[in-house]
Amino acid sequence: MTYCVALKLNAGLICLSDTRTNAGVDNISRYKKMFTWRNPGERAITMMTSGNLAITQAVMSLLQENIDKPKQGIETLFSAPSMFRVAEIVGDAMHVVQSRYGPSLASRGESSESSIICAGQRAGGQLRLFMIYSAGNFIEATDDTPFFQIGEHKYGKPILDRVITPETPLDDGILATLLSMDSTLRSNLSVGMPLDLTVQRRGVFDFDQQRRIEPDDKGFQALSQSWSDALRNAFTNMREVFQ
Repeated sequence: MTYCVALKLNAGLICLSDTRTNAGVDNISRYKKMFTWRNPGERAITMMTSGNLAITQAVMSLLQENIDKPKQGIETLFSAPSMFRVAEIVGDAMHVVQSRYGPSLASRGESSESSIICAGQRAGGQLRLFMIYSAGNFIEATDDTPFFQIGEHKYGKPILDRVITPETPLDDGILATLLSMDSTLRSNLSVGMPLDLTVQRRGVFDFDQQRRIEPDDKGFQALSQSWSDALRNAFTNMREVFQ
């Protein structure tokens, strides 16, 4: 399965994904679900995928192929004049791939359902965060909904609902995102490490952070343990609140 989460804060964008894919309890693999494109000083884009792996890989390959072998009249992620147009390009690619493979998958009783989170910023534009669906349509994050999740989202959603607002500082947003992932890792074996993280500050057209967090990462292990201890202590303290 999958868990990917993206935050759009006033201070910047945060994206985090796991890498586990499973087709049964005895068929577990690691696949990258985060893809990045950057032209330092001009734009930086992060995408995360969930759903049918063959569909999402084909979409990512099509987007990259259009960059590597540009065709006249075809806009790419690097030539699009806005992040809204980037989302349209991703949606168009999704529609092309779904039209090509969706009917065949459906005839075999297999789902082609897929979704893509697209986050980024280009020079002269604002931070923008989109969710693209299987049909190629999409929605954009707003102040009322400053984060998107795809995949096994239910375990990691409570902390985001309680903590995240557009005014949340970037460092606090990174912390909440990591704890959201930790909660999901604890409760769902279909989500697994390593993790991929990107952070982009407002007005900086490159990644402030771009890193992979391995299972033996001591910082993440300490964070996970401290969060568990804090929850146990908070639970104990509730005895004094509710009699």
